[in-house]
Amino acid sequence: MTKLAQWLWGLALLGSTWAALTMGALGLELPSSCREVLWSLPAYLLVSAGCYALGTVGYRVATFHDCEDAARELQGQIQEARADLARRGMRF
Repeated sequence: MTKLAQWLWGLALLGSTWAALTMGALGLELPSSCREVLWSLPAYLLVSAGCYALGTVGYRVATFHDCEDAARELQGQIQEARADLARRGMRF
C-alpha cells in the first residue's frame, strides 16, 4: 500500500467518523461543549498537519548531510574547465 493510499484511508476513516458524530447518525446525544469542539475539529487537524509539515521540513533541512566527496569532484571539474578555457585564451 502506498503512502498516499494510507493517508487517504486515514482521512476517509476520520472524515466518516466526524460526519457520523456531527450529523447524529449514531444516535448519540453529545453535550453541547463536545459538539462545539467537534465542529471545529477539521480546522484543528488542518493546522496541526501544517505544523507537522513545517516541522518535518525544518528538521530535514537542519540535518541535511553535505556530500564532501561530490564537492571535491565538482571543484576538480571546475579547475579542469578553467584550465581548458585558459588554454583556449580566456582569462580569469
